Amino acid sequence: MRDLRIVFMGTPDFAVATLKALVEANYNIVGVITAPDRPAGRGRKLNESAVKQYAKEAGLHILQPNNLKSESFIEELKSLEANLQIVVAFRMLPKVVWQMPEYGTFNLHASLLPNYRGAAPINWAIINGETKTGVSTFFIDEKIDTGEMILQKEVEIEPTENAGSLHDKLMHLGSNLVLDTVQLIEKGDVTTTPQLEIDDLKTAYKLNRGNCKIDWTDNIDNIYNKIRGLSPYPGAWCELVNGDEVLDIKIYEASKATEPHNYDIGSIITSKRGLKVAVAEGYVEIQKIKLPGKKLMDTKSLLNGYPVESNAKVR
Repeated sequence: MRDLRIVFMGTPDFAVATLKALVEANYNIVGVITAPDRPAGRGRKLNESAVKQYAKEAGLHILQPNNLKSESFIEELKSLEANLQIVVAFRMLPKVVWQMPEYGTFNLHASLLPNYRGAAPINWAIINGETKTGVSTFFIDEKIDTGEMILQKEVEIEPTENAGSLHDKLMHLGSNLVLDTVQLIEKGDVTTTPQLEIDDLKTAYKLNRGNCKIDWTDNIDNIYNKIRGLSPYPGAWCELVNGDEVLDIKIYEASKATEPHNYDIGSIITSKRGLKVAVAEGYVEIQKIKLPGKKLMDTKSLLNGYPVESNAKVR
C-alpha cells in the first residue's frame, strides 16, 4: 500500500462532500487549495468558499492563490510534498501544477465523459433532455476534461428532476467515486482508458444570459427541460409584457400539458388555479416565479398581489 499525501483542490459545495469523505476516511490531506475570498452582497463583505469553510473546521492547511503559476505558490505547493492531487470543481491547472505529484492529479467531473465536458454538465444534461448521467474520474492532461478515464458511475435523471436535486445526487455519488479511485491509486492498481472519440459530442457550455433565455416558440419539452435544467441556479428567464410594463422575470418551476388551443404563442392565461403560458403543443403551467426585486413566489401568491392584464404575454 502506498503512503498517500494528498492535496485537494476545490471551491463550491459540490467539492465539500468529497473533501469531507476523504477526511472521514482518514486520508492524509496535507493541503487544500481553494479560491481567494471574494466580496459579496450589499456590504461587499469578504465571502469564503464552501471548501475553505469546511477546511477551517477540519483544521486543514489552506492555500488561496490568485495566480496558479506564481513562483511563490509553486514553491509552497512543492513544500507540501504531496504525491497525489485531487481536483473537484476548481479551475484549469497549469502543467507545472498537475504534473507535480508522483501519482498524478485526477479530477472528478459531473458527467459521463466524454459527453458534457465543460463548465455546466449538470445543467446541460437536463436542458438536453437526457435520461441518465453520472460522474467520472480521470487524470488531468493539457486540455479540459479530456484525460484518461479511471472510473465512472451512472445514475438516472428523473423526468421531473431539476438541476438542484441532480447536483446533490451527483455530489454524493461523486464523493464515493473519488474514494474508490483513491483506493485504486493507494494499491497501485489503476488501469486507465482513453476517452472515446464521438462525432456528435455534447458540450457543457458555460451558462450565460443568452443561453438561459426561454424561447417560447420552441417545443414544449425543450421549454420544460430548460426551466428545470436552470433551477435553482441561475434560473431560466424571459420578458413579461403586461400592459405598458416589460419585466425580466425568472421561472424556477413549471409543469407541461400537451393539448390543442387557439391562443397565440406566449399568451398568458390566468385562473384561480394559477398561471399558464400557451406554447405550440399546449401549455407550460408556471408554479414558481421571480419578478425583479421580489422574492421567489408561487404563482397563486403572485396573482394575489400583482394584476396580470388579459392581454399579457411572455417573449
